[in-house]
Amino acid sequence: MPTEELYGGFMFLLEIQGIIGDTRVIVGGFKSVSGMDSETEIIEFKQGNDMVVRKKPGRTTYANIVLERGYTATDDLWQWRKNIEDGKIDRRSGSIIILDNDGQTEVARYNFYEGWPCKWYVPDMDADKSSMAIEKVEIAVEKIERA
Repeated sequence: MPTEELYGGFMFLLEIQGIIGDTRVIVGGFKSVSGMDSETEIIEFKQGNDMVVRKKPGRTTYANIVLERGYTATDDLWQWRKNIEDGKIDRRSGSIIILDNDGQTEVARYNFYEGWPCKWYVPDMDADKSSMAIEKVEIAVEKIERA
C-alpha cells in the first residue's frame, strides 16, 4: 500500500481580487498565512423528560486571516487598508493556494469571501538586530471554503 503524499506548509500562494484592476492576481512573497479557522456554535436543548441534553449545530464563524511578509516598497495591501480607514467599504475575495513540492502544481485551494483588512501591523524596528522587518495585515472574512 503506497504512503500518502505530504505537503510542506511553506509552498503557498495568496491570490486576491482587485489588487491590480478588477482581476484576481497572485500577491507573493509572504512569510506566513494563519487563522483560516472556522467554528460552529453549539445549541443545546432538552426535550420533555429526556435526561440527555441534545446538541445541534448553530451559526458558523470564521477567524481573521493573518498574513505576514517582509517589508517592501510595494503598497498594494496598504492601499486596500487605507480604503477601509477612509470609510470606503472595500470587500474582496481571494484564495490561499497550496502547492505541490515542485512549487507549481496546485494541490488545494481555500477561498475566502467578503474580506477586508481590519488590522495593520507596522514592522518593529530595532537597531540592535539584523532581522528582516515583517509587516502583518489581518483580513476579516465572512466565509472560507475548500474548493
